[in-house]
Amino acid sequence: MQLIADLKARNLIQDIMPGTEEQLQKEMTTGYVGFDPTAESLHVGSLLPISLLMRLQRAGHRPVALVGGATGMIGDPSGKSAERNMLDTETLDRNCAGIQRQLEKFLDFDASKPNAAILVNNYDWFKNFGFLEFIRDAGKHITVNYMLSKDSVQKRMETGLSFTEFTYQLIQGYDFYWLNQHQNVKLQMGGADQWGNIVTGTEFIRRKGGGDAFAFTCPLITKSDGSKFGKSEQGNVWLDPKLTSPYQFYQYWMKLPDADAAKMAYTFSFKEVAEIEALIATHNEAPHLRKLQKALAEELTILVHSEEDLLFAQKASEILFSNTAVEVLRSLNEAQLLEVMEGVPQAQVDRAKLNENLDLITFLADTNIFPSKGEARKTIQGGGLSINKEKVTAIDAVLQAGQLLNDRYMLIQKGKSNYTLAIFS
Repeated sequence: MQLIADLKARNLIQDIMPGTEEQLQKEMTTGYVGFDPTAESLHVGSLLPISLLMRLQRAGHRPVALVGGATGMIGDPSGKSAERNMLDTETLDRNCAGIQRQLEKFLDFDASKPNAAILVNNYDWFKNFGFLEFIRDAGKHITVNYMLSKDSVQKRMETGLSFTEFTYQLIQGYDFYWLNQHQNVKLQMGGADQWGNIVTGTEFIRRKGGGDAFAFTCPLITKSDGSKFGKSEQGNVWLDPKLTSPYQFYQYWMKLPDADAAKMAYTFSFKEVAEIEALIATHNEAPHLRKLQKALAEELTILVHSEEDLLFAQKASEILFSNTAVEVLRSLNEAQLLEVMEGVPQAQVDRAKLNENLDLITFLADTNIFPSKGEARKTIQGGGLSINKEKVTAIDAVLQAGQLLNDRYMLIQKGKSNYTLAIFS
């Protein structure tokens, strides 16, 4: 299936410039996506633009990943209600380097191949571009009326938009023009909120360069309840294993509601559309088995991390979510236990308190595992608390040293999947 036809089948085309599909069918085309270096790591929301570059390359075209070292100094107003905080050069350099390392994992940069991916940083062509030179060389080609017509600008006019942010679309547009002139880039891809900035780039190319330029955008990703995709209880779900462990990453996909899992399968999976449809049908026959979530979690954990990390995440999940894992949990040595508990929130406890008849209710409240003694008591009475995979029913229970795993640890479970590892030292 051709790239655009495949993306349409996945409901991943929002806006598309006339002639884009024909251009991709005509010849190997170089296309790019920009990444905003607001953090040292990309997050799961970034998987959509990453996957666009991957799909482009797998379809025989040449992908270009742009890290916005220059545009990151300004901040894109698109989709934002307030101006971003400025980042210093050192932070931007560190963020750009981190993002580049991650992008190299997903794309083929083998220079011997005609469609080898390349990485660029727009700071390289803006660092010596003087202000007067820029407004003369670039600003004269785009009218103020044209810039004011963009949704990203109009939505911010009421709350306030600085001149710095107002010029963002000129700089991003110039990126497209520069890449067109120096890397023969004819296509830009991005999220729906980027359409205004993207078409500014096509205007630059048309008015200043006289060449052809094409573009398409994807719908913004939202959950079925309308909330922002890519958030968990701990915050952003990062692609960096130091910020979001492979286990937490795996569990994020496993916990998706059915409606979201189906949507995300079309969006992120590299399985053929027909295979996804068959998987959804199989899932719907027995939703409680969560076959769709499991397939998506497995594929994406391997893609972002590794097969070894997937096996670890599955082992950790089996221990944490299986009702028959009591013996397995107790059989782990300290190193194995800490490996399985990677990413599980921790609570530090003074071991001496075990000698002071530490009652369970006080322990749960003092460690902030529960916000109050009342809520802890209510959960225990409702059968919702387990220690080391064994259900607790006595609200007057007193903790004992003999309960500790490896003479130091205690696994506290609230409900089905909310865990805290208490460390007594």
